Order: sequence, then C-alpha cells, then structure tokens
Amino acid sequence: MIADIKSNTDTKMQKSIEALRVNLAKVRTGRAHVGLLDHINVDYYGAPTAINQVANVTLIDSRTIGVQAWEKTMISKIEKAIRDGDLGLNPSTNGDVIRVPMPALTEERRKDLTKVVRNESDDAKVAVRNIRRDANEQLKRLVKDKDISEDDERRGSDDVQKLTDKYVIEIDRLLAEKEKELMTM
Repeated sequence: MIADIKSNTDTKMQKSIEALRVNLAKVRTGRAHVGLLDHINVDYYGAPTAINQVANVTLIDSRTIGVQAWEKTMISKIEKAIRDGDLGLNPSTNGDVIRVPMPALTEERRKDLTKVVRNESDDAKVAVRNIRRDANEQLKRLVKDKDISEDDERRGSDDVQKLTDKYVIEIDRLLAEKEKELMTM
C-alpha cells in the first residue's frame, strides 16, 4: 500500500514537471520554434481546434514561423487566433502563407518574461506540494484504518518528502535554465 502511494505520488510529480516544461517552452526567447503556436486554438467550424490540426506549421528562418492553412477559408481565422494569442505576435499573410515574425526582445520584455517564468515555476511547486499533501493524507488514513503502523506512516511520509524535495530542486533547475536563456539573448 505504501509503495503504491509513493509510486502514484512520483508519477503525479513527474507529470507536474512535464507540464512545467511545456509551459516554459511557450515562453519565447526571441528565436522561433514551431512549438510556440501549439497551445493556440482556431475556431474550426464551431469547434476550438489546435492550430497544427488545421495548418502546417514550419520554420521559414530562425526568427520567422510559417503557417500554411490546409483550407484557404481558414487563413483569416488562423491569423486572428495568432494575433489574439497571449504571445504578443503580429502575423502577416503573404498569399496563402501566414508569416509570424519573432520581434527582438527588449530588456524590459525580458524582465517581464522572467516574471512569467517564475510564476510558472511557483505554480509547479504548489502542484508538487499539493500532491505531497494528498499522499500524506492517504498515509494518515491508512493509520486510522489500522492498515499500517505509525512507524510505517512516518517512513512513508519521509519518502514522500524526499520525492517532493527532489522535484522542487528539478523545478528550480528548469527555472534557472530558462532565466539564463531569457537574459543571454
């Protein structure tokens, strides 16, 4: 039972780390990459659909993303979705290709992005700590139901805390990497 709780806790914490990685990848550093538009949804016949489901997203050069809609009627909707997205991008249409240039980052914008990145890491830490709390509550419930001893519960709590510490260190490492990347452009 304790091993199951530790295993589930570890799995959930790993998912929190992966979610943080995805969120950090969305924060642009001045270089273009196709994953930047992954979270943008387009209204496709009344249903919100990921941009890569209605268009081909490619790199034109290191600072420009190209988006080629599979249907010509979608070009204006895709352009509007990119413009309205939270990335501050200004796409332009050239025939049937939407060009999305990456503007150069100013010092002020870099500092703003650093704050965004810190908020993302804080959210990940909160998620990890919530997972720890849930695991500890499960252990206490097992003691209350007399399925395990208090010593087993204490050892299980210590193991859960070690997992928490490991993942908080990983979150801090990812944050430091992203901040360094943002500030050295």
